[in-house]
Amino acid sequence: MTQQQPQGEATISLPTPNFLETGDERNRRRIAFRRRFPLNSTYPRPGLVWLGGFKSDMLSTKAQRLDDWAAAHGRANLRFDYSGHGESEGRFEDGTIGLWAQESLALIRAQTQGPQILIGSSMGGWIALLAARELARLGEADRLAGMVLIAPAVDFTQELIWDKLPEPARRDILEQGFWMRPTAYAPQPYPITRALIEDGRDHLLLGGVVRSHCPVHILQGMQDPDVPWEHALRLVHRLAGDAVSLTLIKDADHRQSRDEDIARLLAAVEAIA
Repeated sequence: MTQQQPQGEATISLPTPNFLETGDERNRRRIAFRRRFPLNSTYPRPGLVWLGGFKSDMLSTKAQRLDDWAAAHGRANLRFDYSGHGESEGRFEDGTIGLWAQESLALIRAQTQGPQILIGSSMGGWIALLAARELARLGEADRLAGMVLIAPAVDFTQELIWDKLPEPARRDILEQGFWMRPTAYAPQPYPITRALIEDGRDHLLLGGVVRSHCPVHILQGMQDPDVPWEHALRLVHRLAGDAVSLTLIKDADHRQSRDEDIARLLAAVEAIA
């Protein structure tokens, strides 16, 4: 589920981001974002919204390459950091799926116009589907032009973390409120909190029908150690009411950050609209 930038990879130096304040008076936070406007504002094609992964940020390889593609094609593009990530305010350990989904919805509604293609990587795939559900509830399903989901980690807090944890780790979460999870993507472990697990249960999707309200293309690596390709098949089965295509990449890992992976991502985006 973690989509951190590989060690040793250079980040891109960019101008200072803009910020949007979200939350109530007790939990107000500034969310960093970068927005690209369409070249043709009279008849724009659908804009792009990048939804990053757990512990990732908007300067990651895929996010930057997507923005470069949007610039070259005159497309609008929005990318941002969840609270506790990247350049946004807040502590990572205070974050939950519900909180990050609220922030994402606020950015989509405030900083985009017209139909959008939601591009969700890992946890961002779950966030994209939660945002789509809420847009539909608000009568704004026409804002959804399509989705491209990269190794979508839907329900990962329960199915890919809690259900697979050894008993000592579960006990740490329940008794001290967190467990430090080792990761192959960073030198230091990161906290899995009780709040993350319990809040995640309020947002589970795979137990019933899932609606995207738009066409979906899923890109799933078969060498992914974090989100098994069978997990993507379950999501396809649950998306029974919408058009879905699934590309299984035999040699791709979780990050899908190779040149050929990114070319596949950009082709999927362009094919939608």
